[in-house]
Amino acid sequence: MTKLILIVEDDQNQRKILEYALHKAGYRVEGAASGHEALSLLSGDNAGRFSLVLLDMVIGTVTGQDVLLYVRENLSDLPVIVLTGHGSIDNAVEAMRDGAADFIAKPVEVDRLKVSIENALGLAKLSGEISRLSRKWSGHFRFEDLIGSSDAMQKAVLLAKRGAASNIPILLEGESGVGKEVFARAIQGESDRRDKPFVVINCGAIPRNLVESILFGHEKGAFTGAQEKHVGKFVEADGGTLFLDEIGELPLDLQVKLLRVLQEGEVAPVGSGDMVQVDVRLISATNRSLGNMVAEGSFREDLFYRLNIFPIPLPPLRDRKDDIEYLVPHFIENISISEGCPVREVSPGAMSVLKNYPWPGNVRQLENALFRAMILSEGPVIGVEDFPQITRTCEQEGHARAGVKDAMTGNSLSVLDRHGDIRPIHEVERDMIAFALGKYNGHMSEIARRLGLGRSTLYRKVAGFGLEAEAE
Repeated sequence: MTKLILIVEDDQNQRKILEYALHKAGYRVEGAASGHEALSLLSGDNAGRFSLVLLDMVIGTVTGQDVLLYVRENLSDLPVIVLTGHGSIDNAVEAMRDGAADFIAKPVEVDRLKVSIENALGLAKLSGEISRLSRKWSGHFRFEDLIGSSDAMQKAVLLAKRGAASNIPILLEGESGVGKEVFARAIQGESDRRDKPFVVINCGAIPRNLVESILFGHEKGAFTGAQEKHVGKFVEADGGTLFLDEIGELPLDLQVKLLRVLQEGEVAPVGSGDMVQVDVRLISATNRSLGNMVAEGSFREDLFYRLNIFPIPLPPLRDRKDDIEYLVPHFIENISISEGCPVREVSPGAMSVLKNYPWPGNVRQLENALFRAMILSEGPVIGVEDFPQITRTCEQEGHARAGVKDAMTGNSLSVLDRHGDIRPIHEVERDMIAFALGKYNGHMSEIARRLGLGRSTLYRKVAGFGLEAEAE
Protein backbone atom coordinates (compact mmCIF):
# COMPACT_ATOMS: atom_id res chain seq x y z
CA MET A 1 0.00 0.00 0.00
CA THR A 2 1.29 3.50 -0.94
CA LYS A 3 2.79 5.36 2.03
CA LEU A 4 0.95 8.44 3.34
CA ILE A 5 3.13 11.44 4.29
CA LEU A 6 1.99 14.41 6.36
CA ILE A 7 3.56 17.74 5.33
CA VAL A 8 3.43 20.35 8.09
CA GLU A 9 4.27 23.70 6.46
CA ASP A 10 2.60 27.11 6.99
CA ASP A 11 3.83 28.52 3.66
CA GLN A 12 1.20 27.46 1.14
CA ASN A 13 3.50 27.72 -1.88
CA GLN A 14 6.21 25.63 -0.19
CA ARG A 15 3.59 23.08 0.85
CA LYS A 16 2.20 22.79 -2.68
CA ILE A 17 5.70 22.34 -4.14
CA LEU A 18 6.48 19.54 -1.68
CA GLU A 19 3.10 17.88 -2.28
CA TYR A 20 3.69 17.91 -6.05
CA ALA A 21 7.21 16.48 -5.71
CA LEU A 22 6.11 13.67 -3.39
CA HIS A 23 3.08 12.79 -5.54
CA LYS A 24 5.46 12.38 -8.49
CA ALA A 25 7.68 10.17 -6.32
CA GLY A 26 4.72 7.83 -5.71
CA TYR A 27 3.59 8.87 -2.22
CA ARG A 28 0.18 9.91 -0.96
CA VAL A 29 0.24 13.28 0.79
CA GLU A 30 -1.81 15.31 3.26
CA GLY A 31 -0.97 18.84 4.36
CA ALA A 32 -1.26 20.79 7.60
CA ALA A 33 -0.88 24.59 7.62
CA SER A 34 -0.15 24.91 11.35
CA GLY A 35 1.14 23.04 14.34
CA HIS A 36 -2.37 22.95 15.81
CA GLU A 37 -3.75 21.33 12.64
CA ALA A 38 -0.86 18.84 12.64
CA LEU A 39 -1.55 17.77 16.25
CA SER A 40 -5.23 17.30 15.36
CA LEU A 41 -4.31 14.99 12.46
CA LEU A 42 -1.81 13.08 14.61
CA SER A 43 -4.21 12.38 17.45
CA GLY A 44 -6.86 9.69 17.89
CA ASP A 45 -7.64 7.27 15.11
CA ASN A 46 -6.01 9.48 12.46
CA ALA A 47 -2.45 8.91 13.61
CA GLY A 48 -2.15 5.35 12.36
CA ARG A 49 -2.69 6.43 8.75
CA PHE A 50 0.62 8.23 8.41
CA SER A 51 3.94 6.62 7.55
CA LEU A 52 6.12 9.74 7.91
CA VAL A 53 5.93 13.44 8.88
CA LEU A 54 7.74 16.20 6.98
CA LEU A 55 7.89 19.01 9.54
CA ASP A 56 8.77 22.70 9.25
CA MET A 57 10.06 23.99 12.59
CA VAL A 58 8.70 27.57 12.31
CA ILE A 59 4.91 27.23 11.95
CA GLY A 60 3.26 29.54 14.51
CA THR A 61 2.41 29.44 18.18
CA VAL A 62 2.33 25.64 18.24
CA THR A 63 5.85 25.17 16.93
CA GLY A 64 7.55 22.37 15.05
CA GLN A 65 9.39 21.60 18.27
CA ASP A 66 6.00 21.03 19.98
CA VAL A 67 4.88 18.67 17.23
CA LEU A 68 8.20 16.79 17.28
CA LEU A 69 8.01 16.26 21.04
CA TYR A 70 4.37 15.10 20.76
CA VAL A 71 5.35 12.49 18.15
CA ARG A 72 8.29 11.31 20.26
CA GLU A 73 6.08 10.81 23.32
CA ASN A 74 2.95 9.39 21.65
CA LEU A 75 3.94 7.99 18.23
CA SER A 76 7.49 6.80 18.75
CA ASP A 77 7.42 4.55 15.65
CA LEU A 78 6.47 7.44 13.31
CA PRO A 79 9.58 8.93 11.62
CA VAL A 80 9.87 12.73 11.36
CA ILE A 81 12.08 14.64 8.93
CA VAL A 82 12.65 18.24 10.01
CA LEU A 83 12.77 21.17 7.54
CA THR A 84 13.99 24.63 8.44
CA GLY A 85 15.21 27.77 6.77
CA HIS A 86 17.62 28.30 9.61
CA GLY A 87 20.00 25.46 8.94
CA SER A 88 22.86 25.06 11.33
CA ILE A 89 24.74 22.28 13.05
CA ASP A 90 23.21 23.27 16.40
CA ASN A 91 19.64 23.10 15.03
CA ALA A 92 20.35 19.74 13.43
CA VAL A 93 21.78 18.28 16.63
CA GLU A 94 18.84 19.56 18.68
CA ALA A 95 16.24 18.16 16.25
CA MET A 96 17.95 14.77 16.11
CA ARG A 97 18.21 14.72 19.90
CA ASP A 98 14.44 15.31 20.08
CA GLY A 99 13.75 12.31 17.87
CA ALA A 100 13.97 13.50 14.26
CA ALA A 101 15.04 10.89 11.72
CA ASP A 102 16.81 13.50 9.56
CA PHE A 103 17.33 17.25 9.16
CA ILE A 104 17.10 19.11 5.82
CA ALA A 105 17.75 22.82 5.32
CA LYS A 106 15.63 24.92 2.96
CA PRO A 107 15.50 25.35 0.05
CA VAL A 108 14.86 21.62 -0.22
CA GLU A 109 16.56 19.60 -2.96
CA VAL A 110 14.00 17.06 -4.17
CA ASP A 111 16.51 14.25 -4.76
CA ARG A 112 17.99 14.74 -1.30
CA LEU A 113 14.49 14.71 0.19
CA LYS A 114 13.51 11.48 -1.58
CA VAL A 115 16.64 9.70 -0.36
CA SER A 116 15.97 10.92 3.18
CA ILE A 117 12.37 9.69 3.07
CA GLU A 118 13.38 6.27 1.72
CA ASN A 119 16.02 5.88 4.42
CA ALA A 120 13.65 6.97 7.19
CA LEU A 121 10.87 4.62 6.03
CA GLY A 122 13.33 1.74 5.68
CA LEU A 123 14.71 2.31 9.17
CA ALA A 124 11.20 2.59 10.63
CA LYS A 125 10.18 -0.64 8.91
CA LEU A 126 13.19 -2.48 10.27
CA SER A 127 12.72 -1.02 13.74
CA GLY A 128 9.02 -1.91 13.73
CA GLU A 129 9.68 -5.51 12.70
CA ILE A 130 12.41 -5.92 15.30
CA SER A 131 10.04 -4.52 17.91
CA ARG A 132 7.28 -6.86 16.75
CA LEU A 133 9.57 -9.90 16.88
CA SER A 134 10.84 -8.82 20.28
CA ARG A 135 7.27 -8.69 21.58
CA LYS A 136 6.57 -12.09 20.00
CA TRP A 137 9.43 -13.86 21.77
CA SER A 138 9.22 -11.92 25.04
CA GLY A 139 5.56 -12.76 25.66
CA HIS A 140 4.32 -9.24 24.89
CA PHE A 141 2.92 -10.05 21.44
CA ARG A 142 -0.53 -8.42 21.13
CA PHE A 143 -3.58 -8.80 18.92
CA GLU A 144 -2.69 -5.48 17.30
CA ASP A 145 0.49 -7.19 16.00
CA LEU A 146 -1.59 -9.67 13.99
CA ILE A 147 -1.81 -8.91 10.27
CA GLY A 148 -5.32 -8.62 8.87
CA SER A 149 -8.56 -6.71 9.34
CA SER A 150 -11.10 -8.89 7.51
CA ASP A 151 -14.43 -9.65 9.18
CA ALA A 152 -13.47 -13.31 9.68
CA MET A 153 -10.20 -12.31 11.34
CA GLN A 154 -11.84 -9.70 13.57
CA LYS A 155 -14.44 -12.20 14.81
CA ALA A 156 -11.67 -14.58 15.86
CA VAL A 157 -9.71 -11.76 17.53
CA LEU A 158 -12.78 -10.55 19.45
CA LEU A 159 -13.40 -14.06 20.76
CA ALA A 160 -9.72 -14.54 21.64
CA LYS A 161 -9.62 -11.25 23.56
CA ARG A 162 -12.47 -12.45 25.74
CA GLY A 163 -10.69 -15.75 26.36
CA ALA A 164 -7.41 -14.00 27.17
CA ALA A 165 -9.05 -12.17 30.07
CA SER A 166 -9.54 -15.45 31.96
CA ASN A 167 -7.42 -18.53 32.77
CA ILE A 168 -9.74 -21.16 31.28
CA PRO A 169 -8.29 -23.65 28.74
CA ILE A 170 -8.60 -22.44 25.15
CA LEU A 171 -8.87 -24.67 22.08
CA LEU A 172 -7.75 -23.14 18.78
CA GLU A 173 -9.36 -24.93 15.83
CA GLY A 174 -8.23 -24.46 12.26
CA GLU A 175 -6.47 -25.91 9.26
CA SER A 176 -2.70 -26.31 9.12
CA GLY A 177 -0.94 -23.03 8.43
CA VAL A 178 -3.63 -20.61 9.67
CA GLY A 179 -1.36 -19.26 12.42
CA LYS A 180 -2.55 -21.00 15.58
CA GLU A 181 0.74 -20.51 17.42
CA VAL A 182 0.82 -16.79 16.59
CA PHE A 183 -2.73 -16.50 17.93
CA ALA A 184 -1.71 -18.36 21.09
CA ARG A 185 1.17 -15.91 21.62
CA ALA A 186 -1.25 -12.98 21.24
CA ILE A 187 -3.54 -14.52 23.87
CA GLN A 188 -0.55 -14.87 26.20
CA GLY A 189 0.51 -11.28 25.49
CA GLU A 190 -2.96 -9.94 26.32
CA SER A 191 -3.27 -11.95 29.54
CA ASP A 192 -1.93 -11.32 33.04
CA ARG A 193 0.69 -14.02 32.32
CA ARG A 194 2.44 -11.92 29.65
CA ASP A 195 5.70 -11.73 31.60
CA LYS A 196 5.74 -15.46 32.32
CA PRO A 197 7.05 -18.39 30.22
CA PHE A 198 5.37 -19.38 26.96
CA VAL A 199 6.27 -23.00 26.18
CA VAL A 200 5.41 -24.67 22.85
CA ILE A 201 5.03 -28.41 22.27
CA ASN A 202 4.01 -30.06 18.98
CA CYS A 203 2.37 -33.31 20.09
CA GLY A 204 2.67 -34.76 16.59
CA ALA A 205 6.43 -34.25 16.42
CA ILE A 206 7.42 -36.07 19.63
CA PRO A 207 8.35 -39.79 19.50
CA ARG A 208 5.59 -41.72 21.25
CA ASN A 209 7.94 -43.24 23.84
CA LEU A 210 9.19 -39.79 24.91
CA VAL A 211 5.91 -37.87 25.15
CA GLU A 212 5.35 -38.50 28.86
CA SER A 213 8.94 -37.63 29.79
CA ILE A 214 8.94 -34.43 27.74
CA LEU A 215 5.60 -33.23 29.11
CA PHE A 216 5.86 -34.27 32.73
CA GLY A 217 9.62 -34.74 33.27
CA HIS A 218 11.66 -37.68 34.56
CA GLU A 219 14.14 -38.60 37.25
CA LYS A 220 17.73 -39.58 36.54
CA GLY A 221 17.84 -43.28 35.65
CA ALA A 222 14.07 -43.55 35.19
CA PHE A 223 14.64 -45.31 31.85
CA THR A 224 17.46 -46.18 29.48
CA GLY A 225 19.14 -42.99 28.35
CA ALA A 226 17.82 -40.85 31.24
CA GLN A 227 21.26 -39.73 32.36
CA GLU A 228 20.03 -36.67 34.22
CA LYS A 229 16.87 -35.23 35.70
CA HIS A 230 14.47 -33.36 33.40
CA VAL A 231 11.70 -31.15 34.81
CA GLY A 232 9.32 -31.39 31.81
CA LYS A 233 7.43 -28.76 29.85
CA PHE A 234 4.65 -28.32 32.40
CA VAL A 235 7.16 -27.31 35.06
CA GLU A 236 8.99 -25.09 32.56
CA ALA A 237 5.70 -23.30 31.86
CA ASP A 238 4.82 -22.91 35.56
CA GLY A 239 3.13 -19.55 36.08
CA GLY A 240 2.82 -19.02 32.33
CA THR A 241 1.25 -20.66 29.28
CA LEU A 242 1.73 -24.09 27.71
CA PHE A 243 0.76 -24.35 24.05
CA LEU A 244 0.01 -27.92 22.94
CA ASP A 245 -0.14 -27.95 19.15
CA GLU A 246 -1.76 -30.90 17.33
CA ILE A 247 -3.35 -32.07 20.58
CA GLY A 248 -5.24 -34.73 18.61
CA GLU A 249 -1.96 -36.63 18.13
CA LEU A 250 -1.54 -37.21 21.86
CA PRO A 251 -1.67 -40.99 22.64
CA LEU A 252 -4.70 -42.21 24.59
CA ASP A 253 -2.70 -43.26 27.65
CA LEU A 254 -1.15 -39.78 27.87
CA GLN A 255 -4.58 -38.18 27.48
CA VAL A 256 -5.54 -39.69 30.83
CA LYS A 257 -2.50 -38.15 32.52
CA LEU A 258 -3.09 -34.78 30.86
CA LEU A 259 -6.64 -34.81 32.19
CA ARG A 260 -5.32 -35.42 35.69
CA VAL A 261 -2.93 -32.47 35.40
CA LEU A 262 -5.80 -30.21 34.35
CA GLN A 263 -8.00 -31.42 37.20
CA GLU A 264 -5.44 -31.59 40.00
CA GLY A 265 -2.84 -29.01 38.95
CA GLU A 266 0.06 -31.41 39.53
CA VAL A 267 2.35 -33.64 37.47
CA ALA A 268 4.07 -36.93 38.21
CA PRO A 269 7.58 -37.12 36.68
CA VAL A 270 8.54 -40.52 35.25
CA GLY A 271 10.39 -42.54 37.88
CA SER A 272 9.28 -40.37 40.81
CA GLY A 273 6.63 -41.00 43.42
CA ASP A 274 6.32 -37.33 44.27
CA MET A 275 3.79 -34.97 42.70
CA VAL A 276 4.90 -31.52 41.51
CA GLN A 277 2.42 -28.63 41.74
CA VAL A 278 2.11 -26.49 38.61
CA ASP A 279 0.15 -23.38 37.68
CA VAL A 280 -0.21 -23.45 33.90
CA ARG A 281 -2.61 -21.79 31.46
CA LEU A 282 -3.25 -24.37 28.71
CA ILE A 283 -3.88 -23.41 25.09
CA SER A 284 -4.42 -26.37 22.76
CA ALA A 285 -4.64 -26.41 18.98
CA THR A 286 -5.89 -28.91 16.44
CA ASN A 287 -6.40 -29.14 12.70
CA ARG A 288 -8.72 -32.13 13.17
CA SER A 289 -12.24 -32.44 14.55
CA LEU A 290 -11.80 -33.66 18.11
CA GLY A 291 -15.53 -34.35 18.22
CA ASN A 292 -15.21 -36.82 15.36
CA MET A 293 -12.14 -38.35 17.02
CA VAL A 294 -14.21 -38.89 20.18
CA ALA A 295 -16.84 -40.67 18.07
CA GLU A 296 -14.12 -42.82 16.51
CA GLY A 297 -12.70 -43.68 19.92
CA SER A 298 -9.30 -42.09 19.28
CA PHE A 299 -9.75 -39.19 21.70
CA ARG A 300 -11.10 -39.30 25.25
CA GLU A 301 -14.51 -37.73 25.67
CA ASP A 302 -13.77 -36.42 29.19
CA LEU A 303 -10.58 -34.71 28.02
CA PHE A 304 -12.39 -33.26 25.02
CA TYR A 305 -14.98 -31.57 27.23
CA ARG A 306 -12.20 -30.28 29.47
CA LEU A 307 -10.31 -28.73 26.53
CA ASN A 308 -13.36 -27.54 24.62
CA ILE A 309 -14.55 -25.05 27.24
CA PHE A 310 -13.60 -22.08 25.08
CA PRO A 311 -13.09 -23.11 21.43
CA ILE A 312 -11.91 -20.45 18.94
CA PRO A 313 -12.22 -21.32 15.23
CA LEU A 314 -9.52 -19.61 13.15
CA PRO A 315 -10.49 -18.81 9.55
CA PRO A 316 -8.58 -20.29 6.60
CA LEU A 317 -6.90 -17.80 4.30
CA ARG A 318 -9.48 -18.40 1.54
CA ASP A 319 -12.12 -16.93 3.89
CA ARG A 320 -10.08 -13.78 4.60
CA LYS A 321 -8.69 -12.96 1.16
CA ASP A 322 -8.92 -9.21 1.81
CA ASP A 323 -6.03 -9.70 4.24
CA ILE A 324 -3.72 -10.96 1.48
CA GLU A 325 -2.88 -7.42 0.30
CA TYR A 326 -1.58 -6.70 3.84
CA LEU A 327 0.12 -10.06 4.38
CA VAL A 328 2.05 -9.88 1.10
CA PRO A 329 4.06 -6.68 1.84
CA HIS A 330 4.54 -7.83 5.44
CA PHE A 331 6.13 -11.11 4.35
CA ILE A 332 8.15 -9.43 1.60
CA GLU A 333 9.61 -6.99 4.12
CA ASN A 334 10.48 -9.85 6.51
CA ILE A 335 12.11 -11.87 3.72
CA SER A 336 14.03 -8.80 2.56
CA ILE A 337 15.40 -8.28 6.08
CA SER A 338 16.27 -11.94 6.70
CA GLU A 339 17.82 -12.59 3.28
CA GLY A 340 19.44 -9.20 2.72
CA CYS A 341 17.73 -8.72 -0.64
CA PRO A 342 15.94 -5.58 -1.88
CA VAL A 343 12.23 -5.09 -1.18
CA ARG A 344 10.18 -5.79 -4.30
CA GLU A 345 6.70 -4.72 -5.34
CA VAL A 346 4.10 -7.26 -6.47
CA SER A 347 2.49 -6.50 -9.83
CA PRO A 348 -1.30 -6.02 -9.94
CA GLY A 349 -1.61 -9.20 -12.03
CA ALA A 350 0.38 -11.25 -9.53
CA MET A 351 -1.61 -9.81 -6.62
CA SER A 352 -4.83 -10.80 -8.40
CA VAL A 353 -3.54 -14.36 -8.78
CA LEU A 354 -2.59 -14.49 -5.10
CA LYS A 355 -5.98 -13.17 -4.00
CA ASN A 356 -7.88 -15.68 -6.13
CA TYR A 357 -5.87 -18.79 -5.26
CA PRO A 358 -7.57 -21.01 -2.60
CA TRP A 359 -4.40 -21.48 -0.47
CA PRO A 360 -4.91 -24.98 0.94
CA GLY A 361 -1.74 -24.45 3.02
CA ASN A 362 -3.06 -21.10 4.26
CA VAL A 363 -0.77 -18.31 5.54
CA ARG A 364 2.26 -20.60 5.78
CA GLN A 365 1.91 -21.54 2.09
CA LEU A 366 1.57 -17.87 1.11
CA GLU A 367 4.77 -17.01 2.97
CA ASN A 368 6.65 -19.88 1.33
CA ALA A 369 5.39 -18.89 -2.13
CA LEU A 370 6.57 -15.32 -1.61
CA PHE A 371 9.95 -16.51 -0.32
CA ARG A 372 10.45 -18.54 -3.49
CA ALA A 373 9.32 -15.63 -5.69
CA MET A 374 11.66 -13.20 -3.92
CA ILE A 375 14.64 -15.50 -4.43
CA LEU A 376 13.87 -16.27 -8.09
CA SER A 377 12.69 -12.84 -9.25
CA GLU A 378 15.38 -10.86 -11.06
CA GLY A 379 13.57 -7.55 -11.54
CA PRO A 380 12.23 -4.93 -9.13
CA VAL A 381 8.67 -6.22 -9.56
CA ILE A 382 7.38 -9.72 -8.77
CA GLY A 383 5.10 -10.84 -11.59
CA VAL A 384 2.74 -13.72 -12.32
CA GLU A 385 5.61 -15.68 -13.88
CA ASP A 386 7.35 -15.78 -10.49
CA PHE A 387 4.60 -18.02 -9.09
CA PRO A 388 4.76 -21.00 -11.50
CA GLN A 389 3.48 -23.55 -8.98
CA ILE A 390 0.45 -21.41 -8.13
CA THR A 391 -0.49 -20.75 -11.75
CA ARG A 392 0.06 -24.41 -12.69
CA THR A 393 -2.20 -25.55 -9.87
CA CYS A 394 -4.90 -23.10 -10.97
CA GLU A 395 -4.77 -24.54 -14.48
CA GLN A 396 -5.16 -28.08 -13.16
CA GLU A 397 -7.86 -27.19 -10.65
CA GLY A 398 -10.78 -27.81 -13.00
CA HIS A 399 -9.62 -31.37 -13.64
CA ALA A 400 -8.89 -32.03 -9.97
CA ARG A 401 -12.33 -30.94 -8.80
CA ALA A 402 -13.92 -33.74 -10.77
CA GLY A 403 -12.82 -36.17 -8.04
CA VAL A 404 -11.46 -39.69 -8.28
CA LYS A 405 -13.46 -41.90 -10.63
CA ASP A 406 -14.17 -45.55 -9.97
CA ALA A 407 -13.01 -47.37 -13.12
CA MET A 408 -15.56 -50.20 -12.81
CA THR A 409 -18.79 -48.38 -11.94
CA GLY A 410 -18.21 -44.79 -13.03
CA ASN A 411 -19.18 -43.63 -9.54
CA SER A 412 -17.18 -40.81 -7.98
CA LEU A 413 -15.77 -40.31 -4.50
CA SER A 414 -14.44 -36.77 -4.17
CA VAL A 415 -11.25 -36.27 -2.20
CA LEU A 416 -11.50 -32.48 -2.62
CA ASP A 417 -13.94 -30.05 -1.03
CA ARG A 418 -15.78 -27.25 -2.81
CA HIS A 419 -12.72 -24.99 -2.48
CA GLY A 420 -10.46 -27.52 -4.21
CA ASP A 421 -8.69 -28.45 -0.98
CA ILE A 422 -7.95 -31.98 0.25
CA ARG A 423 -10.78 -33.14 2.55
CA PRO A 424 -9.99 -34.49 6.06
CA ILE A 425 -9.39 -38.25 6.00
CA HIS A 426 -12.28 -38.96 8.39
CA GLU A 427 -14.75 -37.34 5.94
CA VAL A 428 -13.46 -39.41 3.02
CA GLU A 429 -13.55 -42.52 5.24
CA ARG A 430 -17.18 -41.83 6.17
CA ASP A 431 -18.16 -41.46 2.50
CA MET A 432 -16.29 -44.68 1.65
CA ILE A 433 -18.11 -46.65 4.34
CA ALA A 434 -21.47 -45.14 3.34
CA PHE A 435 -20.79 -46.08 -0.29
CA ALA A 436 -19.84 -49.63 0.70
CA LEU A 437 -23.02 -49.98 2.82
CA GLY A 438 -25.10 -49.16 -0.23
CA LYS A 439 -23.08 -51.25 -2.69
CA TYR A 440 -23.14 -54.41 -0.54
CA ASN A 441 -26.66 -53.89 0.88
CA GLY A 442 -25.49 -53.56 4.47
CA HIS A 443 -23.79 -56.98 4.52
CA MET A 444 -21.32 -56.16 7.27
CA SER A 445 -19.06 -59.20 6.91
CA GLU A 446 -18.58 -58.55 3.19
CA ILE A 447 -18.07 -54.79 3.76
CA ALA A 448 -15.48 -55.43 6.49
CA ARG A 449 -13.61 -57.83 4.19
CA ARG A 450 -13.66 -55.40 1.24
CA LEU A 451 -12.49 -52.47 3.36
CA GLY A 452 -9.86 -54.49 5.20
CA LEU A 453 -11.42 -53.85 8.61
CA GLY A 454 -12.36 -56.07 11.52
CA ARG A 455 -16.13 -56.41 12.01
CA SER A 456 -16.02 -54.83 15.47
CA THR A 457 -14.04 -51.90 14.07
CA LEU A 458 -16.53 -51.50 11.25
CA TYR A 459 -19.50 -51.52 13.65
CA ARG A 460 -17.75 -48.89 15.81
CA LYS A 461 -17.04 -46.65 12.82
CA VAL A 462 -20.62 -47.01 11.51
CA ALA A 463 -21.94 -45.91 14.91
CA GLY A 464 -19.36 -43.12 15.20
CA PHE A 465 -20.26 -41.72 11.79
CA GLY A 466 -24.02 -42.03 12.45
CA LEU A 467 -24.57 -44.50 9.58
CA GLU A 468 -26.78 -46.97 11.45
CA ALA A 469 -29.74 -46.17 9.20
CA GLU A 470 -27.73 -46.99 6.08
CA ALA A 471 -26.50 -50.20 7.70
CA GLU A 472 -30.09 -51.28 8.40
